[in-house]
Amino acid sequence: METKEKKFLTVAPFECAWIKDLKFREAGRGCVSFDAFAHNDVTVVFRENVGSQHYHYKRDNSPHYTVIIGSHRNSRLKIEVDGKTVVDVVGIGLCCSSAFQSYWISIYDGLISIGKGRYPFQNLVFEWLDTNPNCSVQYVGLSSWDKHVGYRNVNVLPLTQNHLSLWKQVNSEYNGDGDEELEDEQTGYDKWGLENFLESWELSDMLFIVGEEARSVPAHKVILQASGNFGLSSSHEDVIQLQQVAYPTLHALLQYVYAGQTQISEAQLSSLWGLALRFEVMPLVKQCEEAMERFKANKKLSDSGETMELSYASSHIHFGGNFCCGLPINMQRLQQLLSTGEYSDISIYIEGQGLIARAHKVILGLYSVPFTKMFTNGMCESNSPEVCLRDVSPAALKAMLEFMYCGDLRIEDNEDFGTLLLQLLLLSDKFGISLLHQECCKMLLECLSEDSVCPILQAVSSIPSCKLIKETCERKFAMHFDYCSTASLDFISLDETTFRNIIQHPDLTVISEERVLDAILMWFMKSEKLCGWEVVNELIINSTLESVFKDRLKLVNDLLASVRFSLLPYPLLKKLENTSLSTQISAFGDLVKEAINYIECGAATHGNDQNERFQHRRSSYKELQYICDGDSNGVLYFSGTSYGEHPWVNPVLSKRITITASSPASRHTDPKVLVSRTYQGTCFAGPRMENGNICAWWMVDIGKDHQLMCNYYTLRQDGSRAYIRNWKFQGCMDGKTWIDLRVHENDQTMCKPGQFASWPVTGPNALLPFRFFRVLLTGPTTDASNPWNLCICFLELYGYFR
Repeated sequence: METKEKKFLTVAPFECAWIKDLKFREAGRGCVSFDAFAHNDVTVVFRENVGSQHYHYKRDNSPHYTVIIGSHRNSRLKIEVDGKTVVDVVGIGLCCSSAFQSYWISIYDGLISIGKGRYPFQNLVFEWLDTNPNCSVQYVGLSSWDKHVGYRNVNVLPLTQNHLSLWKQVNSEYNGDGDEELEDEQTGYDKWGLENFLESWELSDMLFIVGEEARSVPAHKVILQASGNFGLSSSHEDVIQLQQVAYPTLHALLQYVYAGQTQISEAQLSSLWGLALRFEVMPLVKQCEEAMERFKANKKLSDSGETMELSYASSHIHFGGNFCCGLPINMQRLQQLLSTGEYSDISIYIEGQGLIARAHKVILGLYSVPFTKMFTNGMCESNSPEVCLRDVSPAALKAMLEFMYCGDLRIEDNEDFGTLLLQLLLLSDKFGISLLHQECCKMLLECLSEDSVCPILQAVSSIPSCKLIKETCERKFAMHFDYCSTASLDFISLDETTFRNIIQHPDLTVISEERVLDAILMWFMKSEKLCGWEVVNELIINSTLESVFKDRLKLVNDLLASVRFSLLPYPLLKKLENTSLSTQISAFGDLVKEAINYIECGAATHGNDQNERFQHRRSSYKELQYICDGDSNGVLYFSGTSYGEHPWVNPVLSKRITITASSPASRHTDPKVLVSRTYQGTCFAGPRMENGNICAWWMVDIGKDHQLMCNYYTLRQDGSRAYIRNWKFQGCMDGKTWIDLRVHENDQTMCKPGQFASWPVTGPNALLPFRFFRVLLTGPTTDASNPWNLCICFLELYGYFR
């Protein structure tokens, strides 16, 4: 099994990938979404425990579910329970060997659902209910059969009862709360499409006069010109005279353009062919010719009156938000009409920005009920060729229009990506463009990071259709509370409900309960800089509660109860007891005294051991604190004791950790020496070229089930005089995307053979958990003969470990 790129892995035949993050939050309930590239047998295993790399479901005797997409040479869908086949159906949800294809598989109390797309309940293709469900499966393995399978964008998503409706909401039509009329009119996109505008006077801008009876048939210039060449003018209303053409023939042509299929009698087939040829609707011309050739060959062309159906070749394929799929419309031509403004019947302005685009009402109306109502219900825009919008980003508006005309969300991945995506989400919500709204939601979930959670929460907290994103962001913040509450002050602007949800979240992970207290007090006072409770206490001494906490004072008593004071150190509690915070805020003083009493009396006698305020948080870190150079308090030493369970054994030999170097292992490049705790006269990592630069490094992998928020590290020089001067200490989660934790430039600390030296790691990155760490030499050492040998014989890491 080899990693190709970030979030992309290839599983070799008869192997299985087990990744720590691929785990259901709740046993028996969850969903895995992924992209797969395979000829056959995309295989996903659900077990109670993690398997090994060489695990294979055919040899598994423990309880498990196995879903095989594209079994039997990509012809069947199979589901196995404990190795026994319970589902074997033909032609369902098969693999794709020409490109990556998105799938999702959900399990909910034995109900196994499978679909195409990245999110639950999008394009469901099969469901099966286990009458004797295994509600203990929790770990997800990505496997294969006899050919390699490529996986990427693999995510495990929550699927509690509340999430079922939320996930469905992401992939269902947009529903505006409190607007029943709009909800009724917002037809599901499975039924709503260009066909609804077939021969409709709404938003039409040209006419056909057809037959001897001179029947008027409305149409839309942009649609016709994107599907053929109708010789239309872009300056005024066009009328095309077709007195020699029967109405059924024109109707068949327009139906083919607007709906992708039509019916025509055999006798009128040649007339339809002639009309399609005249207007250069070439897909229809070709199909008419093929049909006439078949009839000619079979000598069946007659006046029998029988009808035949003509369908555009891809009319049964539907992709994303592109309304043109299944229609004989040239997408490049349609996008060209947007860029040139040709045949435009609506000019879109933004107040203070001027003209942004010249568009077409029928295209806007296809995606947006508010736009349709704006153009048809007698509003000023109904009879005007212009519309002026307020408080709209020009870039977001252009991206929205591009989505409407091409069906793809195209945003450049630059520093403004996140801001533009949020603006686009708000714009799609404002105009009820549900397909764009879905794509924005999915993209936000895919690119969600610790730095983006607060801006996203501020943007979506008031949008009912973004509940799933809001919940996901709240959980992300809670699980990275230390970083999110110190890297920036964005959390200060969160509304009460959102902030409450975060500090009361069951997954809240924090290295010290004092950080929860500090964050709550900063939020109360709308702090403009990072500070601790001591600063707030000083402000209260020199001022009043009302002036410090302002309009949030009324929330103090309620939210302070979310702090688990009993988890604070006893000396700190005694210190807090004598502060102005305790004397002036009654709830604060009561909670501090309660915690002191709990610690002094003991949990057993206090009777509150089941109270949440007296329990450790579900996810917590063990503090491994730096005391002195070469001590036994570090992570690597702790790993050697089997995390405190046994006497110390070299953790490299016991395979608790893995150490690699920039040069191949040898007598003097020996990974186990770095954690052996014995002095080594010669120990170095040799140079190599990376991205055109020479470098050398030692890398530590603390294990797939462990993470460390590193706040200190120690190195020891070997017996040489090759002292390092320029290097970086870095961390990462995937072994590839490195983040600088400390950068050393002309650091003169190392100056003796065998010398120990230690450095603190400070700043927001010290609060990010990592699995991989490395010391990277970025400049030559003091040794002129071998300046790029990284000569250290000891490494230790400290911080908060889990």
